Amino acid sequence: MARERVRFVCNACGGVSPKWLGQCPQCNAWNTLVETVEPDRSAAKNRFAGLAPAADVQLLGEVAAQELDRMPSGIDEFDRVLGGGLVEGSVVLIGGDPGIGKSTLLLQSLAHLSTGREVLYVSGEESAAQVALRARRLGVDAQRLPLLAETSLERICAAIEARRPSVVVVDSIQTLYSEQLQSAPGSVAQVRECAAQLTRLSKQTGTSVVMIGHVTKEGTLAGPRVLEHMVDTVLYFEGDTHSSFRLVRAFKNRFGAVNELGVFAMTDRGLRGVSNPSALFLSQHAQQVPGACVLVTQEGSRPLLVEVQALVDTAHVPNPRRLSVGLEHNRLAMLLAVLHRHAGIALYDQDVFVNAVGGVRIGEPAADLAVLLAVVSSLKSRPLPAGLAVFGEVGLAGEIRPAPRGQERMREAAKLGFGKLLLPRANAPRRTPEGLEVLALDRIDQALQAAWD
Repeated sequence: MARERVRFVCNACGGVSPKWLGQCPQCNAWNTLVETVEPDRSAAKNRFAGLAPAADVQLLGEVAAQELDRMPSGIDEFDRVLGGGLVEGSVVLIGGDPGIGKSTLLLQSLAHLSTGREVLYVSGEESAAQVALRARRLGVDAQRLPLLAETSLERICAAIEARRPSVVVVDSIQTLYSEQLQSAPGSVAQVRECAAQLTRLSKQTGTSVVMIGHVTKEGTLAGPRVLEHMVDTVLYFEGDTHSSFRLVRAFKNRFGAVNELGVFAMTDRGLRGVSNPSALFLSQHAQQVPGACVLVTQEGSRPLLVEVQALVDTAHVPNPRRLSVGLEHNRLAMLLAVLHRHAGIALYDQDVFVNAVGGVRIGEPAADLAVLLAVVSSLKSRPLPAGLAVFGEVGLAGEIRPAPRGQERMREAAKLGFGKLLLPRANAPRRTPEGLEVLALDRIDQALQAAWD
């Protein structure tokens, strides 16, 4: 009989410790070690024997590169995030807060794929009756959609090998368990083992597997960090559950661009793609208001226009507040220092609040110029001119640095009717679109002067 060993595995990095510690010795994370029961190595070796054939060494130049066929999901925004659709033999992991729409999106996609392909929906959280009730509420055609309400990994793998579907949805990976492990479902060992087995089966059979993953209170995927390294694509749902809009972002994609963004609207019939997402992130004011500046940002291959709002108010405490929503907090403090040093505008006695409209998160430095213009506009109570859009990174020396894909940003601003664009001089175009005035800038003081001219 195999001897069992008790080990403590870190949820963050997957490191193993013989005893419980408050801090992981590998990644220094606190309170992440979880008790796990593992069989001896001989039993594990026999269990994994023969799962994959031995591969021969070959020259990379002799390997024939083939274009991979895509399977459209029926939802254009979902296909955009995936890079054009699901790829045969790929493994996709999608996470998000409870109730944000993960199961709804995949049920809609799988119902569309079932009309022309063999698919399988594995439900470990809901019963068959609950899934059928949700399908009826969404109004999807589920007549040819096979459903398996099961949590045993061995039975699920047997069903996949017997039916050989093109796409399998597993809802969710944290509910599965392997009979060869003694730990409970959702533990580090079970999640790692079940994900590894499904990934290996996907590569052998060519089945595309989409796994739903739970998230922790910090917003990261629950389970070992190695889970994200196993799969080919990692998607995250973003957005407030109280809002009707959802954002799906690709953080890893071996078959497409990372940081690609899909915008959805939650309706009574499920999730629907938004064809013009820039309209969601632009506030509709009856007239121009101080503290608002339109940013032309880039999310993956898609340019977006987002309104950045700022509020500057007199501080009534010794330490003024610096708060940003949707933008990096530390970068805001740096930009205020640059504004003081190179433009002579001091905010040491002012509270500064910055927000990106629509709940979108902007991580690129090309938002620097929009943030500074919005802050100065609020401080001076002078609204920016109507039809003005900007983009550009601001350096510590006060220079305005170029941003990638400047031509695409410029065309998006012109398409949506903006008449004036402030951009870095390195992004100045050779040919300006009709109806758009382009001003190329070198430094932040030039931008403040050009904005109100």
